[in-house]
Amino acid sequence: MWEVVQVPVGAYDCDVLVVGGGIVGLSTAYAVSRAAPGTRVTVLEKEPGPARHQTGRNSGVIHSGIYYRPGSLKARYAVRGAAEMVKFCAEYGIEHAVTGKLIVATERAELPRLHALVQRGRENGIPVRELGPAQITEYEPEVRGLAAIHVGTTGVCDFTGVARQLALASGADVRYGARVVRVDRRPERGVAVRTAAGDVVRARVLVNCAGLHCDELARLTGDEPGVRIVPFRGEYYELARPELVRGLVYPVPDPAFPFLGVHLTRGIDGGVHIGPNAVPALAREGYGWHVVRPRELAGTMAWPGSWAIARRHWRYGAGELRRSLSKRAFLAAVRRLLPAVEAEDLVRAPAGVRAQAVLRDGELVDDFLIKEGPRAVHVLNAPSPAATASLPIGREVARRALEMLAAVGGEGASAARP
Repeated sequence: MWEVVQVPVGAYDCDVLVVGGGIVGLSTAYAVSRAAPGTRVTVLEKEPGPARHQTGRNSGVIHSGIYYRPGSLKARYAVRGAAEMVKFCAEYGIEHAVTGKLIVATERAELPRLHALVQRGRENGIPVRELGPAQITEYEPEVRGLAAIHVGTTGVCDFTGVARQLALASGADVRYGARVVRVDRRPERGVAVRTAAGDVVRARVLVNCAGLHCDELARLTGDEPGVRIVPFRGEYYELARPELVRGLVYPVPDPAFPFLGVHLTRGIDGGVHIGPNAVPALAREGYGWHVVRPRELAGTMAWPGSWAIARRHWRYGAGELRRSLSKRAFLAAVRRLLPAVEAEDLVRAPAGVRAQAVLRDGELVDDFLIKEGPRAVHVLNAPSPAATASLPIGREVARRALEMLAAVGGEGASAARP
């Protein structure tokens, strides 16, 4: 626990100011309040409610952590976070289910990668069971494959409901409709943030959990993030015959890419979502081809890493574009796993956008990325499985913010120290 030390109140509106009301930002606020009761936390979210972007537009899967490099933040936080997320949902009565999932190889070339996943799962402490074709149909009668693994700790939940509960349980002053337009940081004094409505919030420490806009907010603060967010849209269909799928079914991912491929997800509402693909978005919040924001698109195109990605992965990208523009091509990808599906079974569903951090040389940042500057903590890469891992991520960000607060403890409103 952290001890909060009360000192004379200065000109600060709060001790910790979190920008971003997605699940990571709200988890950070929750973690600060639990670690250091009495610390004043404000959350600014530009939307009228929580979890309107990555958190509320994903497939709702509680990931096991099987895909991630052993020892990485993604592996450690996903494995730990999955168990904590199930416990959190149970404690607060949030809809969830631990369903398990199948990862299915449909071609012989995928078998070595499937076996590598078995080994990776075991290294990450995840129970996995190897299946043959007959055993696949015991779990999923309509799914076909050469081999599969069953991962028992995967589940689904209502991540938007989790975000709402985190906001309530944190005790933070959560302000919606508060878009940040300016940041004035003075390392010797603190951070002042101005919103589009003209309100000013003064804090001793800033936490940047702005998701799709996190790199922009870092630069507003005066810190160079060293990465740019390149938005990738993931498009989904809903299955008109949900009885074709009992649970969660995934293809074997290609380790060269950070995307898992088109998969089948039965959600907590009983509906089955199919997707996503991964295509470049023409805006940070570009949920369709018709959403184009020239300034944001120009910023993406001006980053050298964007061109390096295009050169390196053009063949993969062409396939994703084809599946985006052609329902027939998308259907063919689904039929690899689910032969019984027909074109009329696929009904368009809302898309999501992944905030993917990209280095100048075109490398996709593979792990969660958290950086610090004077009086600021920046979460610069937190795509999937960040929702699953949000409780451990929030604790880590809170720890860093509280250490900063302790370091400037004699200067202002209230100080926190270990």
